[in-house]
This record gives sequence, structure tokens and C-alpha cells, in this order.
Amino acid sequence: MLIDTHSHVNFSAFKDDADAVIRRSLENETWLINVGSDYKTSRRALEYANKYEKGVYAAIGLHPIHTQETEEDGIKIHKEEFNYEFYEKLAKFEKVIAIGEIGLDYYRIDPAQDVHAIKEKQKEVFYEQLKLAALSNLPVIIHCRQAHDDLLEILKDFKKEFRDYLPKNKPWAVMHCFSGDENLAWEYFSLGLIVSFTGLITFSKQWDDLIRKLPMDKFMVETDCPFMTPEPFRGQRNEPMLVKYVAQRIAEIKNLPVERIAEATTETARKFFSI
Repeated sequence: MLIDTHSHVNFSAFKDDADAVIRRSLENETWLINVGSDYKTSRRALEYANKYEKGVYAAIGLHPIHTQETEEDGIKIHKEEFNYEFYEKLAKFEKVIAIGEIGLDYYRIDPAQDVHAIKEKQKEVFYEQLKLAALSNLPVIIHCRQAHDDLLEILKDFKKEFRDYLPKNKPWAVMHCFSGDENLAWEYFSLGLIVSFTGLITFSKQWDDLIRKLPMDKFMVETDCPFMTPEPFRGQRNEPMLVKYVAQRIAEIKNLPVERIAEATTETARKFFSI
């Protein structure tokens, strides 16, 4: 069994066949967590989770790219004002097992706009959602792109302020789609976080040394579908059942049976998300 700890079957890429994709995943002994990026997709993640007795869960949150009006690949990305009460109500549902994905994303900031104001807004919304997670007793799924210095500073400040609300015996947040180096990974570990890997590692050897050295309880696996499709399916739409190729690549790097990676990452995910 595997758990895809970060999927987006709640996104429009799956609007015509989401349930078929979910059933296919469950039939292949792969559970999944659908992760929201705004209020609409967060609610949809919960709706899908509530349709299945087990194996399908939801994370809710406002992605940093939705704190401003922007475009990506010619597609307009809408702006949403973060409403703490709306997300707080969603967080109370049993199938909501994390706050995410939240964080900082400086990669998509238009330099022609007020860069400082955009960054400050992202930081503000991120901190509010970290607070929501702590007060809701939920773990956090973090997105970070070209903003690790600011992110680390926020996490350190947050941990000082909310130390009493964070779990003492397990990690309280995960760096989703981790793409940093070994030093950065250990900075996050020191703050009580873990990391998660996507199909990126199946077509780049950049993280082989890091993965080889990582303790078995410091990482999870994910697809980030419909993005980050692993080899040998690059160029096609990704889906949760393909997370097995991420696990297989980690097994190759660590020279371990894939069953051992599946067992370890599933145990870590169950403990992290309390499922």
C-alpha cells in the first residue's frame, strides 16, 4: 500500500473523470490526499473525501499565487482574499487532515508590480494559515518557490509563538515537492518538518545523494498530480496511482526493496496526518 500525500484530483484537469481516477487509485492500493489551493478547490477536496468511506482525504488552504492577480502560461490566476472563518469551518470536518497547500511563491511575481507589497501579503496570509493549523491541531503542507530564506524566518518565528500548540512527538509540517539541497533539508528537519518527493526525482539525479542519506522517517511520497508526471509517463497527465514510480525510484537510490519504501512512507504519512 502507498499514500499519495499530495494530489489535485480536485483540479479542473480531472473535471470529467475524477471519480474514475480515484477508484483506479484505490483499486491499486493507493490512498490519496487531495490538496486545495483556494476556497473552491478546498471545498471540492472535502466533497470528494466525503464520498469515500476510506482512503481519500482533504487538505484545505490558500496557495500563495492566489493572493494576487497574475497569469501563468497565459492563464489568468484569480485573487482571493483569505477568510480565516471560512477555512476554520472547513477545518472542523473529519476528513480534513491538513492545512495546505500554503507558503510562499516568489517565482511568479511580476517585477512590474509592487514586489515588496506582494511578498508581504504572501507572508501575512501564510502566517494566518499556520496559526489556523496550530489552533485546529492539524499538520501543514508547505509550498515554497524561490523564497526559502523568508520561509525559514517565518517558520522560526511561528514555532516560537505557537510552540505549545505543536506536537511534541511527531513532525508538524511537510515541505511538499522538496527541491532543495541537503543543507536546506536539515534546516527544515531542525524545525520539526519533513520533506516529500514527486516524480521530479525519476528524471533528475539532483536529489540522489540527499535521498541516499535521508533517514526513513524523514520523507513521504506524492504525485502533485496532474503535474510532475514521473518517468516513464512524462508528457501525460499525472494521477495518484503513479506515485508508485516515485517510491520505486527511491528504492533504487537507497538499494532497498520497494516494499520497504512503501511500508516506511505509508507509516510516516499515517502518523503525520493521523490517518
